[in-house]
Amino acid sequence: MARVFDVIEFVDESGREIVHRFPERGSGDFRIGSQVIVRESQAAVFFRDGKALDVLGPGRHTITTANIPLLVDLIGKAFSGETPFKAEVYFVTTREFLDMKWGTPEPITIRDPVLRMARLRAFGTFGMSVADPQLFVNKIVGTQGLYRTSDVEKFLRSIVITKLTDLLGEMEKSILDIPAMMEELASGVRAKAADDFTARGINLTAIYIESISPTEETAKAIDEAAAMGAIGDMSAYMQFQAARAMRDAARQEGGAGLASAGVGLGAGAGMGIAMAQMMGQAMQQPQQQPTTPEPAAPQTPQTAEDVQTMLDNLDMRLAAGEISEEVYNKLYAKWEARLKKLKGE
Repeated sequence: MARVFDVIEFVDESGREIVHRFPERGSGDFRIGSQVIVRESQAAVFFRDGKALDVLGPGRHTITTANIPLLVDLIGKAFSGETPFKAEVYFVTTREFLDMKWGTPEPITIRDPVLRMARLRAFGTFGMSVADPQLFVNKIVGTQGLYRTSDVEKFLRSIVITKLTDLLGEMEKSILDIPAMMEELASGVRAKAADDFTARGINLTAIYIESISPTEETAKAIDEAAAMGAIGDMSAYMQFQAARAMRDAARQEGGAGLASAGVGLGAGAGMGIAMAQMMGQAMQQPQQQPTTPEPAAPQTPQTAEDVQTMLDNLDMRLAAGEISEEVYNKLYAKWEARLKKLKGE
């Protein structure tokens, strides 16, 4: 026997429900004369066969052929008080929700003019209210098949995140510049997302971006860029890198670590000085078209130390652009083989 609902109402005790289905499962059995109680900031939308029909505003309503004409027309006749008809009622909250949460589930990858590529995370809040309950139910329930509040929130968050990702890609700004553009970003996302919300009967009232932060890998790249910027020029940067190498070697335990620290100090400082000289010479020379000259034939080294010096020199020449990577690979393989032979490996 069908269960006939004589009183249809929904009390939102949590204050978080955007839409609530009555009954929660299946279709409801209603009849002419049943009472529908709609509270303030609510609208009751009758739904049948995938389409939102009539809407009842706040107040107590009695189901009659007068106040739900579309439902009666769809059924085809006015039922007597004892004959039930099947439908669903969606109670839609029309008040404004001010603290809807959004956040990127995965990092967003963007082109960065400074770092070349950056990955970042973002989160914030947005405000919305249902402006057209019938359109909302048609688009969200009828088209998307969503009627649980959690599913609706997830769907709306996806729109916000999509628009934010699109805007960040269009701006082509470095992540270093983004903190000064938070309000502009929020306004841009709101403008981009407003039409999508309106098309679903929702008014997007506000969007706030609480944080846009780099991932751990991008944060390390930013630290490196900051260190280079604070140092000022390449020669000083090479000396800075040599000092870091000496520090890392000094942290090793035992006599071998101390010996390595000495080697790291000598090699790092020598490389820094050599790079400073080469960079200074390059700045003094007039600009020329980039070429890849063949290196002069070096004298054959006789000891392992001489060969190691030759290998270190190749690294500096490659960094300075004196030789191509192809020439570098050929010479490096040659002297590495020579070094192994001298060491008896």
